[in-house]
Amino acid sequence: MRRRRCCSSCDHRFTTFERLERAPLFVRKRGGERQPFDRIKLRGGLARAAHKRPVAPESIDAIVVRIENEAEGAGGEIPSSRVGELCLAGLRDLDRVAYLQFAAVYKQLDVEAVRSELSALARETGPLPESSLLDLDPEFAASTRPGSVRGTSDPA
Repeated sequence: MRRRRCCSSCDHRFTTFERLERAPLFVRKRGGERQPFDRIKLRGGLARAAHKRPVAPESIDAIVVRIENEAEGAGGEIPSSRVGELCLAGLRDLDRVAYLQFAAVYKQLDVEAVRSELSALARETGPLPESSLLDLDPEFAASTRPGSVRGTSDPA
């Protein structure tokens, strides 16, 4: 809120900006303990899932804001399981590969579970293009050796 004020001693006019101070938010962990909501920690986890993916930082921030708003609407406390569900839902809409990376860690999926999650995701949204999984140029992929960062054509 913006207010124009006047000094009572010298009649100088000035502007003040007021903002609503948010109540502290908490996350209820699986074991029952409460932990302060850490926006930076949440954003970091989402950013790690979307690392090297075509995901705008603003989109990740929007997911974090959505989760904060839900925590406020729930009275300042939100279960950690709900935070995970909201992260998965936001990433599913944003980028399917980032969703799979987050789901693999959050749900502690093994290889078979990742495959079933991938096929469920493909049924929901259509098949993933192969290039989105590897993000490699086919010509580049054909010219590289496994485990090497250089191509096969070494200048001698």
